[in-house]
Amino acid sequence: MRTILVVDDEPSIVTLLKFNLEQAGYNVLTAEDGRTGLEAAMNEKPDLMVLDLMLPGMDGMEVCKTLRQEKVNLPILMLTAKDDEFDKILGLELGADDYLTKPFSPREVVARVKAILRRSQIEGAEKTEQTLKIGEMEIHLDRFDVYFKGRQLILTPKEFELLLYLANHKGKVLSRDQLLNGVWDFRYDGDTRIVDVHISHLREKIEEDTKQPVYIKTIRGFGYKLEGPAE
Repeated sequence: MRTILVVDDEPSIVTLLKFNLEQAGYNVLTAEDGRTGLEAAMNEKPDLMVLDLMLPGMDGMEVCKTLRQEKVNLPILMLTAKDDEFDKILGLELGADDYLTKPFSPREVVARVKAILRRSQIEGAEKTEQTLKIGEMEIHLDRFDVYFKGRQLILTPKEFELLLYLANHKGKVLSRDQLLNGVWDFRYDGDTRIVDVHISHLREKIEEDTKQPVYIKTIRGFGYKLEGPAE
């Protein structure tokens, strides 16, 4: 049974999410403030965290930032009461995998949780190759890790999914909409900025010069493609 950690200071929301996630077959842990949520994430090692942005003591942004600094690659679904582009983009930049704006449908939360867990637990047995090699980069499908020039990269689950999706379509130009639908499942009403944010994060980790990328290239007017050096 997968374990979901719900961190929110509104008891009614915690009760609602706990009920619906348990009905969907998950074990649910709860916390009502950021510090307690952070401790639970570090100690209980849940499979996914549903994290509210506005929390007493330590807010959701700080919790997310701390987890990523500690190299905890726990998938995070961030909840925000603010319909503010800055909050959404900042949350993604700090390492959240997805976000929902309140008010939301409990069914959509469950659907997002299922989608994130499904993508973050890609079954290596379904792949004919266990390692993809592109230039000096190795993607190990059985271990869900990536090495570049012999050094292991610290990627969030969403960054890994995006890189793997690009690698599985190596040399093919993919539009932002294709990447959005292929990696995130939901269309975000055409909001493809989430793709650009994650592409930027990947480039910072695998490109020596992010302004002149060798691996992940921008095809102006079309989208992105992944290829090896000198291809």
